[in-house]
Amino acid sequence: MDPSTLGAGEFSQLDPQHDPPVNVIDRATGLAAARPASHDGNRVVSRIKAYVALTKPRIIELLLVTTVPAMILAAGGLPSWQCVLVTLVGGTLAAGSANALNCYVDRDIDAVMRRTGHRPLARHDVSPRGALIFGTVLGVISVVGMALATNLLAGALTAAAILFYVIVYTMLLKRRTSQNIVWGGAAGCMPVLIGWAAVTGSLSAAPFILFGIVFFWTPPHFWALAIRYRDDYARAGVPMLPVVATPKRVATEIVIYAWLTVITSLLLWPVATGWLYGVLAALAGVALLFGAHRVYHRTVRGQDPKAMQLFHLSNSYLAFVFVALALDTFVR
Repeated sequence: MDPSTLGAGEFSQLDPQHDPPVNVIDRATGLAAARPASHDGNRVVSRIKAYVALTKPRIIELLLVTTVPAMILAAGGLPSWQCVLVTLVGGTLAAGSANALNCYVDRDIDAVMRRTGHRPLARHDVSPRGALIFGTVLGVISVVGMALATNLLAGALTAAAILFYVIVYTMLLKRRTSQNIVWGGAAGCMPVLIGWAAVTGSLSAAPFILFGIVFFWTPPHFWALAIRYRDDYARAGVPMLPVVATPKRVATEIVIYAWLTVITSLLLWPVATGWLYGVLAALAGVALLFGAHRVYHRTVRGQDPKAMQLFHLSNSYLAFVFVALALDTFVR
């Protein structure tokens, strides 16, 4: 969509001889004066929903699941509610910014993929210019807000997370290498560092282990999804590993990264947690490894790998491990 047409799509359908004139304000806001109030209200609600959809709320939920337990561990209990609130709001805005800017950069491939064809830019519900401005404003607010309300380290990490996701992953890696999600996934690990820094103003070994858990968890999680949508990525020219590698190699790497995830999660036990976390993380690890190995064995047998089962299992795994982390902090 041409950015200059933002909010003006309705006017191309008006007959100047029969329709009442539209004033300048109406043109600027995209709301025709002749429209009934209820219609205008529906348009506003639809536009708001479209901008919210740009932020990919479901992805934000998972990021926040890792942030709060990291803050609890950093504080040795419940941090102040003000710190938690500011960090969650700032983290939500930062993730929303990164996701909106990702949609802006990827609008061409989103339009040809079934999985992403419903996104606002692909459906022309939001203009590219609107998405760019929206994402940028969210990012500035999140970085400045985190720096002023918590500390400069948390603000700097917030800026780094947004820039890494948009520039390093989306613009540089995603369309160039099958290892895009491995290195680009580091952006999704940043919330644990941001949460820790917001509480303590510094970083130590524990938050970097948490970073490692999410880092190694990302490839098997995302590759499971990419197996399901392999043809989509191929059509869009995105070299995800399942597109360019044999199914056996993909399954092998899923198993390797699943093991690295579990091993890293257990490293936190002697460093910063107690027995409850160790036991629960080990049990969750068994489930994740079972799911990863099942994908491998079904793949080498030429069967449907049931990759989406692993995708959903990996979501539950990450949430479970971080909830276990928070519970352990309270019982020690």
